[in-house]
Amino acid sequence: MVLGAIGPGSAILIGIVAVLIFGPKKLPELGKAAGKTLREFKNATAGLADDEDKDKEKDQKKDSGL
Repeated sequence: MVLGAIGPGSAILIGIVAVLIFGPKKLPELGKAAGKTLREFKNATAGLADDEDKDKEKDQKKDSGL
């Protein structure tokens, strides 16, 4: 059994519990905030990967010049 797999029944149950806890008016705001957070995290990690690639290129140029 894969732990990351959520079936349709589980997704419906999670949705019902979320509506009961937060209320139907608050859910769109929570979804928007979660999406914004994920987008910022993705952009930040992409920036880190780009910086790492640039550092590797500098090291390769430095090593080839020796």
